[in-house]
Amino acid sequence: MDSYTIIGAASVIGACLCMGIGSIGSALGEGHAASTALQAMAQQPDEASRIRSTMFVALAMIETTALYALLIAFLTLYANPFWNYAIAQ
Repeated sequence: MDSYTIIGAASVIGACLCMGIGSIGSALGEGHAASTALQAMAQQPDEASRIRSTMFVALAMIETTALYALLIAFLTLYANPFWNYAIAQ
């Protein structure tokens, strides 16, 4: 195996791990936030609109974790600095 194959394989494995861990964390966080908000709405129906708007802001902030993981995965795949090093050798 040459260095191109090793760098390519490591990039793909790194991107897969990054998206897998990032997606799991984001999904668990969103599920917990939604269940807590629904429980609070069930206990206090008169505050449901306020809780709902706060929940949507929180879900958007939690979703950015998955988007950052996607960004890092794309950088690992397409802007890997080790490619330039391998080409220079």
